[in-house]
Amino acid sequence: MLITPGPLLSQINGPADLKSLDQAQLVQLCQELRQFIIDNVSIYGGHFGASLGVTELTVAVHYVFHAPYDQIVWDVGHQAYGHKILSGRRDQFHTNRQYKGISGFPKRKESEYDTFGVGHSSTSVSAALGMAVASKYKGLEDKQHVAIIGDGALTGGIAFEGLNHAGVSDSNLLIILNDNCMSIDPNVGALKDYLTDITTSQTYNRFKDDVWNLLGKLSKFGKNAQEIVSKVDQAVKSALLSQSNLFESLGLRYFGPVDGHDVDHLVAVMKDLKNIKGPKILHCVTVKGKGYGPAETGNKTTWHAPGTFDKITGEIHKKVHETPQAPKYQDVFGHTLLELAKMNDKIMGITPAMPSGSSMNIMMKAMPERAFDVGIAEQHAVTFSAGLATQGLIPFCNIYSSFMQRGYDQVVHDVCIQNLPVNFCLDRAGFAGADGPTHHGAYDIAYFRCLPNMIVSAPMNEEELRNLMFTAQIPREGKAFSIRYPRGQGVMPEWRTPFEKIEIGTGRKLREGSELAILTIGHIGNYAVEVCDKLEKQGIRIGHYDLRFVKPLDENLLHEIFLKYRKIITVEDGCVQGGFGSAVLEFMADHQYHAEVKRLGIPDAVIEHGEQIELHDECGFGPAGIESAVLTMLEAVARTV
Repeated sequence: MLITPGPLLSQINGPADLKSLDQAQLVQLCQELRQFIIDNVSIYGGHFGASLGVTELTVAVHYVFHAPYDQIVWDVGHQAYGHKILSGRRDQFHTNRQYKGISGFPKRKESEYDTFGVGHSSTSVSAALGMAVASKYKGLEDKQHVAIIGDGALTGGIAFEGLNHAGVSDSNLLIILNDNCMSIDPNVGALKDYLTDITTSQTYNRFKDDVWNLLGKLSKFGKNAQEIVSKVDQAVKSALLSQSNLFESLGLRYFGPVDGHDVDHLVAVMKDLKNIKGPKILHCVTVKGKGYGPAETGNKTTWHAPGTFDKITGEIHKKVHETPQAPKYQDVFGHTLLELAKMNDKIMGITPAMPSGSSMNIMMKAMPERAFDVGIAEQHAVTFSAGLATQGLIPFCNIYSSFMQRGYDQVVHDVCIQNLPVNFCLDRAGFAGADGPTHHGAYDIAYFRCLPNMIVSAPMNEEELRNLMFTAQIPREGKAFSIRYPRGQGVMPEWRTPFEKIEIGTGRKLREGSELAILTIGHIGNYAVEVCDKLEKQGIRIGHYDLRFVKPLDENLLHEIFLKYRKIITVEDGCVQGGFGSAVLEFMADHQYHAEVKRLGIPDAVIEHGEQIELHDECGFGPAGIESAVLTMLEAVARTV
């Protein structure tokens, strides 16, 4: 079902068409763009509130600046739907986040208007600054560079690193701060409080009108523009005598705060800022979900990515199941962590800005003094957890697998080298689905199993997740403990089983077979169960082993397997290079076994977005791929008999 755009939006096939509009028409265009996003997301799903909140900002940026010559960099990308629609992808927008459709995030190979691929937050300032420095080096003095970053993304350490460099760079960079007091969940920390203070400050509200009046006259002064800017600086510095400004102290000219929903004023301000050289920041105050009542006034976290919904009533569509459904792994984690914390007063919970996505919010609500949202700061989350561990506490640090990459240095230096027993629970391991390659948790098995003092595990179902968490909170000497699990549902509707300790480094035999054995790690092993059940009905019996641990491997179980089977298939929802299958091959080589081993997993390639089963099938380790691999190997056996 294609959504018909409004009369003005239907004329916009690129930013050049937008500039043909009279400025007085921009208000109507914003209304049409917002409605087009509502119509599409209500039917096809996707991120929602963030793009509605920057509708006017998006229109103003593309009206004033000349993309793709001018470089516009969006942070994270949740808010870039309007940008995509205005930059030539309106008619493809209904395929957003769908298999083989356009990406839900800016993507360089998708469009020349997507200047920098994003997905992890807080990168826009550094990327845009790099572009600005490159333009200055090339002598392109007229080229503009715009980084659009939210106040949530500004909590990321790399954003501060970029601001620190930008302030001394003397490059042509405009940072637009989209301040809506939200990330996916409500923002936390001192920066949130600072931005709230600066937004409501009487001092700033008293002098900002004088500043903007000066800027409003800038275009009339021509060659004397720099003199006006100097006066603006003096006015700012004078006002700052009574209130310090973080951005000015870093060397960035600060302008604002301004109403991020007044498109006419935004256009006027941005036109003036184009003529001010050097690094500067425009502080825009917006409302996440602006223009759609339920999203604007309701739960902002729910409306960040609500799925499909009735655009008239605001009712979010929920699947109705006739039989009991297994819970999401994240919810099993959240409830289990609280259950364990009630049993063990040393347990602490940590998450970097994903309390609802990881279900850490369950413990945060029940035990706020023992569960922490540290903002979009994965590095800090890891080292903060390490600090807790030095004092004898038991930290459970929950980070999405893909985001764990950002804290890898801290895992090496601050955890493993110091022999600290930090527990890492890696949500969204394997394919993350529609969020695509920036969110796929493809690499954690490989990058964790090479580290000393690290235990690497993955549960096949909810019961194993609970038992691994129970095992992880039992005191141990000097080893971190990684537990990975996928996005989405498990397989056990009745999952609240009694806790049992799992001996670290032990797997389990699920099925005895002959000729061939499947070795699996984690939830993906349920596909192997499905294949084994199907083939057994056809008289084909194959072995299946759930290893549970990639490090340490269950060597006793592997000796048993290699002594019995000459055909082995390993299955994992992680990268095959350096992953679980590689660990099995290393064991085979070290002990001089001879067997044919077929590794199934994520290939050495960037895998795009789609439903998890679609991507599993594409990469050959869905049920069909596993069955095909089994039959191919068995046919080879039959030919040699």
